[in-house]
Amino acid sequence: MEIIPYGGWQHAARLVCGDTELIVTLDVGPRILRYGVIGGPNELAEIPGDLGATGGTDYRFYGGHRLWIGPEDERRTLQPDNDPVEHRQEGDTHVFRPPPDRNGMQKELRVTADVAAGRFVLDHAIENQGAFAVEFTPWALSVMAGGGECIFPHAPFFPHPERVLPARPLVLWPYTDMSDPRWTFGKRVVRLRQVAGQGPQKVGMLVSQGIAAHANHGNVFLKRFPFVEGATYPDMGCNFETFTNQDMLEVESLGPLQRVEPGGRALHREAWYLLKGEAPPADDAACAAWLEAAARDRPL
Repeated sequence: MEIIPYGGWQHAARLVCGDTELIVTLDVGPRILRYGVIGGPNELAEIPGDLGATGGTDYRFYGGHRLWIGPEDERRTLQPDNDPVEHRQEGDTHVFRPPPDRNGMQKELRVTADVAAGRFVLDHAIENQGAFAVEFTPWALSVMAGGGECIFPHAPFFPHPERVLPARPLVLWPYTDMSDPRWTFGKRVVRLRQVAGQGPQKVGMLVSQGIAAHANHGNVFLKRFPFVEGATYPDMGCNFETFTNQDMLEVESLGPLQRVEPGGRALHREAWYLLKGEAPPADDAACAAWLEAAARDRPL
């Protein structure tokens, strides 16, 4: 690990895992502003107008990977994270901890480079330092650079009448347009493409396989995340959501809703893999098999 200037900020932690690097700002956040092959393109989006900015009471998106509080609520979710971040190292794990927000919610991001497995492990925590119990969930959002495609699997297919009960929710927002050509709703996988100049689209789903992919720059970003059988998830039952607009595409995972007492904390883990020089198959069935193999070979 080394401390370097990055993106207009003077202090950022650079973590390396094999031939990939991850850069976390220390002057605001915590935000992971870069993830990619060393010397290669940034798989994460950066918002030029926000780079290098610090302080103030306005919320800035910055880009990169962030930790939000779900379900989305302007008073709780859109709390500015414009202040410096405390950084410490515990063995192989780097801990990034900003000040508590105005609601007494203390966020923490722990990043571990698992060199043997070729991945970064991200542990997200939100501690309730307020006076009352609160129901919420950690919400991990990776804002990906423009020009890519998000791919995530449907629940395993079974023919009728072998299975007659619903398999999973597919959740739509008021602005979701399922006829938009950026969507491909296949039999086995769903795809969403980012197109410059095109407006917002979003869906959510319960992804029991706990995997989603984002293809860009000739690489594939794999995000692994939990699925808890029987848990209550936010947004009508989603542990995964994806959103795009004219500039970027988000790959989002969510934990179960939890009632967190004062002094308690909610936890949510992700594992990140970067597959260099790979591309998901264009064929729907082949892509589903590829995702299944990726989930089997690259655990959470």
